[in-house]
Amino acid sequence: MVRDREPLTVGIVVNPIAGIGGPAGMKGSDGVAVQKQAVERGGLPRSALRMSGALRHLSDVGDSVRVICGPGSMGMDSCEQAGIAATALDMSIGAETIADDTRTATQQLLALGIDVLLFSGGDGTARDVLDVIPEDFPVLGVPAGVKMHSGVFAISPVAAGELLVRIVRGQVVSVTEGEVRDIDEASFRSGQVKTRFYGVMTVPDDLRYVQQVKTGGREDDSLVAIEIAASLSETIELDVIYLLGSGSTLLAIKHALGFEGTLLGVDVFRNGEVLALDASEQTLLSFQSKPCAIVVSFIAGQGHVFGRGNQQFSAQVIKAVGPQHIQIVGSKRKLATLDQRPLLVDTGDLLLDQKLAGLRRVTTGYEDAVLYRVSDRIEGHLGSE
Repeated sequence: MVRDREPLTVGIVVNPIAGIGGPAGMKGSDGVAVQKQAVERGGLPRSALRMSGALRHLSDVGDSVRVICGPGSMGMDSCEQAGIAATALDMSIGAETIADDTRTATQQLLALGIDVLLFSGGDGTARDVLDVIPEDFPVLGVPAGVKMHSGVFAISPVAAGELLVRIVRGQVVSVTEGEVRDIDEASFRSGQVKTRFYGVMTVPDDLRYVQQVKTGGREDDSLVAIEIAASLSETIELDVIYLLGSGSTLLAIKHALGFEGTLLGVDVFRNGEVLALDASEQTLLSFQSKPCAIVVSFIAGQGHVFGRGNQQFSAQVIKAVGPQHIQIVGSKRKLATLDQRPLLVDTGDLLLDQKLAGLRRVTTGYEDAVLYRVSDRIEGHLGSE
C-alpha cells in the first residue's frame, strides 16, 4: 500500500520591530516611543533576518512543505530572502506594525488550517501569539527579541529551522508546555528584573527526545503502557465521560483506572465508575448529552487511529465528542514501526477525516508526548483504501 503524504502547512509570523531596542541599549522594544528612540540611537530590526535564517532549512524538504505567511515585513520578506515559495495573507499592515497585527495574522493562519506556527520576535510577541492561539496548538519561536525569558523559543534560528525540518519529514519530535513570560521593561531599565507568567503554549522539544533515546535504551512496551496509563489517570477530569478504545495500551489504562476492561472493545468510564463495557456505536451515542473524551491508540506498522477494528468510533460519535477531545496514545517504539509514515484516519466521512488530519499530540509515556502527523490520504485518495 502506497500512502500519499500531503505537504505540511507552516504558518509564518514576523514581528518586524522585535529586537530593535537591543543594539541601542534600550533593554526592550515595547512601545512606539521606545522604538522611535531605538531608531534614533541606530537600532536596526533583526527579526526578519533571523526568520530567514530559520526558513533556509526548508529548501531541504522541497514539496513536503507549504508556507503561508504574513505580508511584507511580517513574513513574506523573510521567505523571499530565504528563497522559499510562500503565499502571503491578504491583510493590510502599516509602515509600523502593532501587536494587533501579530494577533490578526495568527488568527488568519489558524483559520487557513496551518499545522504549526513559526513566529519571530521576543517575549512581547509570544504574549501576542498566546492571546489568540489554542493551548494545544504547536508553536515555535525564532529568537529575535531583546527579552526572551519565555520557554517557547528555539536556541537559535538554525535550531528552529532544523527542528521544523524534522517535523516536516515525519520524525518523532517530543512536545512540552513552554511558559510565556515577560519582563517589566521599565523596572528592567532601572536595574530590577521582574518577570510575570502569562500562560503556556505547546512547543516542540527536540532536545528532550534525543536525551531520552541516549539514556533510555530500548523501550519496553509493557512498561511504557503502564507509564501512559499513570500519566492519563492523573489527568482524568471530574464528570467527563471517557470512551476508552481497544488494544493493550488502552487495556493498561483501564487497569490503572481500577477495572478489568475489554481488550478488543470500547469501554466507557466516568468518576470511578464503569458505565459500559464493549460498547456499540449506539451506546456511545447515548452518552453524548454529557461532556465526553475519546482515548485511542493506533495499529502498529499500519498506523490507523480510526476505521480499523474500532468502528464503534463512527463519524457520528467522533463529531459529537469533537476532534479537540481526542487523545492518541502509544509508545515511541510503536510509532517507529511506521517508518515515518503518518498515522491514518478513515471514518468514512471525508470532511471529518480532513479535520482530524494534521500534527497531533501523541502521549508516549509518563508526562511525555510527541508531535506526529495524522493523514486522511491513502493511495492518493481521500478516505479510500
